[in-house]
Amino acid sequence: MWTLAPVEPVKLSEADARPHAIVIGSGFGGLAAAVRLSARGYRVTVLERLDAPGGRAYVHRQDGFVFDAGPTIITAPFLFEELWEMCGRRMSDDVELRAIDPFYDLVFDNGERLTCGADHEAMRREIARIAPGDVAGYDRFMKRSAEIYRVGFEQLGHAPFHDWREMVRVAPDLVRLGGLESVYGLVSRYVRDPRVRIALSFHPLFVGGNPFSTTAVYCLISYLERRHGVHFAMGGTGALVQGLVSLIRGQGGTLRCNADVAEITVRDGAAHGVRLATGETIDAAIVVSNADSASTYGRLLPSTARREWSDKRLNAARHSMSLFVWYFGTRRRYQDVPHHTILLGPRYRGLIEDIFTHKRLADDMSLYLHRPTATDPSLAPEGCDGFYVLSPVPHLDADIDWTVEAEPYRRRVEKRLSETLLPGLADDVVTTRMMTPLDFRDRLCAPRGAAFGLEPILTQSAWFRPHNRSKDIKGLYLVGAGTHPGAGVPGVLSSARVLDQVAPHASEFAPA
Repeated sequence: MWTLAPVEPVKLSEADARPHAIVIGSGFGGLAAAVRLSARGYRVTVLERLDAPGGRAYVHRQDGFVFDAGPTIITAPFLFEELWEMCGRRMSDDVELRAIDPFYDLVFDNGERLTCGADHEAMRREIARIAPGDVAGYDRFMKRSAEIYRVGFEQLGHAPFHDWREMVRVAPDLVRLGGLESVYGLVSRYVRDPRVRIALSFHPLFVGGNPFSTTAVYCLISYLERRHGVHFAMGGTGALVQGLVSLIRGQGGTLRCNADVAEITVRDGAAHGVRLATGETIDAAIVVSNADSASTYGRLLPSTARREWSDKRLNAARHSMSLFVWYFGTRRRYQDVPHHTILLGPRYRGLIEDIFTHKRLADDMSLYLHRPTATDPSLAPEGCDGFYVLSPVPHLDADIDWTVEAEPYRRRVEKRLSETLLPGLADDVVTTRMMTPLDFRDRLCAPRGAAFGLEPILTQSAWFRPHNRSKDIKGLYLVGAGTHPGAGVPGVLSSARVLDQVAPHASEFAPA
């Protein structure tokens, strides 16, 4: 059961006359939006269809283990700190973020490792150890990554792109920074060793992108990690969710779980509130959707209310890949396994093509292994370890019956881990659960079971992505992975930041 520490509510008049804002969904984008709207004078209600907040950052608790369902890496903590500051509080009083350095180990198929961290000289030594001819190229790439970061993240990450003229204005910068080529293509211009190319180009997979087609603007992630570090919230990512809900309630806002929104109500081309699956209607001055953008337009709005995001355009859109996630706990601790490990298979380009292009479940796999108990042992019973292992897989356009394939695929993942990082694993597992593309579709309302919304290719980025302020429906705003700037925790928090520029201040509404 989800519990929250008591908070002191804001002092309000007998009748709260503030304009009402509804936020659909309590993922990080929706929670951040609610905090910002409260700070701008709104009375906020967050509606969550699940039994607890978090969305993709939901928390599973079973058999004494705590499993974060989704995000595990925090790379821009200042975006969270800003939310606490808006409420006159300090995040450190509620949530402890622990820096993880080194960030992660890359383990290649032959067993060779590359340890990636914040220290530039240590990274140079690691690259010199396996590819001495690429050290100078690595230096040049990181300078380029820093330049892309300054423009792509600091200048454009929280800038609204609801006007095509904004895209025209920044187009020269995007072209200059490599926006017309892929992440892998840009990396390959600086380094030659295949292992180093993998180490510098895999990051788009963290946001649902194909490194061979995702715009090179996403090369900013390498510098983002170095500049702000990789962090973990003690108690799990759910501690951040709990902290944000506490902020919302402290500002007089409301969170309603088990509140499934069936429709955004529209009158005269403007959003006027929502209708729940139970039939209850709730009026609002504005509506903010943290639901998947394709779901917002395709499921929550009638086709007659949409022009720009018609059914035809939604059906033609390219969606991200999906994920197979296995959460498990062991009766023993694997002390030599770091917090984050990326276990690579024998193929890189071929496996990614199977996932994104051919849409088939390959015989080989690459895995991301998360061992949070390396940093916070309290997430498992004493003497035990908790894990989640993630495998990128095709979304549901693939001819894969996950009701049949889930358990065999889990066994293959278990075998791969047993042969590499976790010897004897099968005998030590004491609790287990899985998440497949079906869960993304049915539990999280993600069309095609896409784990990250629309794929982050150039023609689905910035102005080409569903806008933070709907062009179809007045008073409707979008946050989260499916809108600008995109997926990943920094992206969804930045999408809420955009609201400060595109949504009206509460004072612009006449008193009720």
